[in-house]
Amino acid sequence: MRTEPDLFDVVELLVDLPEHNLRMGARGAIVHCHPDNTYEVEFTSEEGETLALCALSYQQFIIVWRARTQAWVPVAEQIAALVDRLPERAEQEVLDFARFLHVREQSSSLAEVLTTSSAS
Repeated sequence: MRTEPDLFDVVELLVDLPEHNLRMGARGAIVHCHPDNTYEVEFTSEEGETLALCALSYQQFIIVWRARTQAWVPVAEQIAALVDRLPERAEQEVLDFARFLHVREQSSSLAEVLTTSSAS
């Protein structure tokens, strides 16, 4: 399911990079794709000033915006990209948590229907 990062894709860090003063969640753009599957990512300030230029492995980020399609990556795909990097036991925990959220939403929806019905 892995989609290769491409030039000018916007990525979000999955790790802290204290040597560059960057925290997990920081966003930057891929400015060069190396043949060894590392990616040069430029992080900038709101004014467009370069804060850091880092060579990152695929394991250190997820893609949040695709230059090719000029579109934000859907949240479900971002989640899948994160899960793809987890060990199998952690994948199962994510699935269990997703099931829990699904059941909670279903219960909440049912409670709303019942409250609306009894108010009528």
